[in-house]
Amino acid sequence: MEIISNNPIGKSLTFKHISHATNEIVEYINGRRLGTIKSLKTRWKKFNDTCEGGISPNSLYTIAGISGSGKSAFVNSLESDLFDLNPKIDFVVLSFSLEMLSAKQIGRKLSYKLKKTTSELYTVKSPLSDGDFKKVEEEAKKIKDYPIFYVDTPGTVPEIRNTILKFMETYAKDKWLVITFDHALLTKNEGSEKERETLVSLQRMFIEIKKLDKISIIQVSQMNREIEEKDRILNPSLHFPQRRDLSSSDALFQASDFVIVIHRPQILGIKSYGLNNWPVENMIYLHIIKNRDGEQKILSFINNLAFNSIEEASQQI
Repeated sequence: MEIISNNPIGKSLTFKHISHATNEIVEYINGRRLGTIKSLKTRWKKFNDTCEGGISPNSLYTIAGISGSGKSAFVNSLESDLFDLNPKIDFVVLSFSLEMLSAKQIGRKLSYKLKKTTSELYTVKSPLSDGDFKKVEEEAKKIKDYPIFYVDTPGTVPEIRNTILKFMETYAKDKWLVITFDHALLTKNEGSEKERETLVSLQRMFIEIKKLDKISIIQVSQMNREIEEKDRILNPSLHFPQRRDLSSSDALFQASDFVIVIHRPQILGIKSYGLNNWPVENMIYLHIIKNRDGEQKILSFINNLAFNSIEEASQQI
């Protein structure tokens, strides 16, 4: 073939015949059927039933909510639960804890495990008894064995990408890698980049990374302030979170396989939730507003955030 140019052909993208993609999906379906390919199950049965059995490989989950909704507590307890409930699956967690020091994240895990508030654990006015502190030490010893690695320092998208790739070559080699990222808006801008451009770059990078190997990504993000406006609060038909309520909604929504909004209408002063007047006292609602291969659903939970936990309501709405 004659090339009508003196310039060499530049870098090209890889391509494969349809037969390879077909074989891959048939193998995946068969693995699901036989149970050789599993999701990491959570302790929330309805969540598992709705989201392909729990946390699936090669998937990007966005957990969003307003401040105080419990999104960080949800992800923090999820990290521990995944190890407790899936002991036969070989996986490792790389946790980007950009909003809170990793030591404080462990404090939340201890609060969740011991059913004590972090205030009770940290207070100097009424310090823990020797017996309670012994329980802290015993639980901390168990937590130390989790294969969780923390990144406390915010970085640019290229720095985050390089950190993930380095981790894949070392501690996550031949293992299922679960990445938690709390949260997306704390990614550092590169040069003159604006916040929205940075978030778009982050989502593009996550899409690339999730395809490289057996990888699941769970990112936390913020809602914008529109859902807190008086008109929304007073109009039951506008109570439920929508796609536009996500910060930089288009980038996050398009990149994600699952978009889950954790909402506590009680903290907005709502007395009954939505057109069906659902209860709000001590209630948390998980709105699954995007499920790439399944249905959108709303799941109801009991607020136990004092102990950094939420519990699935026995009676779903």
